Amino acid sequence: MATNKQNFLSSSKAKLLVLIACPLIVFFVSLFLGVYPVSPQDVFQTLFSDIFRTENTVPLVNVYVINLVRIPRAILALTIGAGLAIAGASNQGMLQNPLVSPDILGVSAAASFGAVLVILLGGNTALLQISAFSFGLLAVGLTYLLSRVYKTTPLLMLVLSGVVISAFFSALIGIIEYVAPPNTKLQPIVFWLLGGLTGTTWDTLVPAVPLMVVGIVGLLLIRWRINLLALGDDEARSLGVRTERLKGIIIIFSTITVAAAVTVSGLIGWVGLIIPHIGRMLVGSDHKALLPACVCIGSAYLLVMDDLARTLTSGEIPLGILTALLGAPFFLIILRKTKGALK
Repeated sequence: MATNKQNFLSSSKAKLLVLIACPLIVFFVSLFLGVYPVSPQDVFQTLFSDIFRTENTVPLVNVYVINLVRIPRAILALTIGAGLAIAGASNQGMLQNPLVSPDILGVSAAASFGAVLVILLGGNTALLQISAFSFGLLAVGLTYLLSRVYKTTPLLMLVLSGVVISAFFSALIGIIEYVAPPNTKLQPIVFWLLGGLTGTTWDTLVPAVPLMVVGIVGLLLIRWRINLLALGDDEARSLGVRTERLKGIIIIFSTITVAAAVTVSGLIGWVGLIIPHIGRMLVGSDHKALLPACVCIGSAYLLVMDDLARTLTSGEIPLGILTALLGAPFFLIILRKTKGALK
């Protein structure tokens, strides 16, 4: 009996069920948590009254907190976590480098510059999101053009070009922080750069979530082809794979996902770096299983981080600080377990 149970738990189906269940469980638990206490019974009554149109005896304030504040925020956290994680795993597979993060092509830095520029100039939220997304796409275009200047070792040139573009936009962010009026503009700029989901509403989801879903689904549909890139360009071409076109598709979907996430959450680091490693430890390096696993783990992870950010103290801790505080030591643990191989 014990052997059968162990075999069941170690089977791929059991892992899949656990991975799918994790974000769903965390989602419902998140609706209970917060400064304003809402009992699990009230949460279920509110949800079922909306779904089945039954008579609602729950106080209106509970309905407001659950439906208009916590549900949209939880959905946004799930989507951003899934998007950053799958973008990280795809880029690591494409570049055959486990130390790559989704912002390696300069997307995050450029999108952040676009956002803080609008904050400095006094634009509204819609303009901020448009500016951040546009600069994110611009960064990838500049990175690609710069990498084409030299036609040798294109992957290395792509990464180095991304580092240059990222450093350039980071410098521009520094200039904006330097010239921003400290009493009116600097604080919102710094808070935005630290990352967070404060103030999320259903309207916040409209421009960003559909774009992230497009990027996530796109990467999931081509996940088995990423395995072919791991064989090397020459071997992949011999199997009929158009490697340059495939890499371009991966970059486009990753860029859309990361840029859309940055427009609504600011800079949230480490998710796209450490979640793929956790996924490999659970399901292996096959991208057919790894990318769906990263979607589940990344979404649950970021939602847990957001729950901690809004419940650990009376004030809200910026989400980017928590992911960095936990991400850095966790990455060291992974390094220790893998003895630096990171494969």
